[in-house]
Amino acid sequence: MTDSGGHPTTLLVGHARDTSSDHALGVAVDLGCRLGARLHVVHTICPDPYLLADGYAWDRVAPSDALVAEERRHVENLLAKTSLPWSYEARHGDPATELARAAAAQDALMIIVGTRGEGLRRALARLVDPSVSHAVIGRQHRPVLVVPLPDARGRSY
Repeated sequence: MTDSGGHPTTLLVGHARDTSSDHALGVAVDLGCRLGARLHVVHTICPDPYLLADGYAWDRVAPSDALVAEERRHVENLLAKTSLPWSYEARHGDPATELARAAAAQDALMIIVGTRGEGLRRALARLVDPSVSHAVIGRQHRPVLVVPLPDARGRSY
């Protein structure tokens, strides 16, 4: 599948270092293979807003270059066996905003993100750590694929 300029269609994948993101990346690879698309993986680094509100400078709450490099290596390992073309980008800021900006810059067909699930425990956790998938859906005009955690058989679709 190509865009109007003859370039491969881009699927943008939001990624963080957690199981739901790894699973969403796997689904994105499967979808990319079916569509003949390329992947653009975006790791958004968001400092703790409470630290920034308390007057900490960005450089005191941002992860080190070594941690960002470790995240990139993690993604490289996950994508090592795919033949899909892919790229990786680390961005700083609010995840929903940065994913929307990256999708616009890449002219992505869709944004693919994982979800940590539903239920009372997750709802309470979102009070402290808001849902990126919900925020992306609320701020985006392009399609957003929210990949649930796999079921007991290991399938999410």
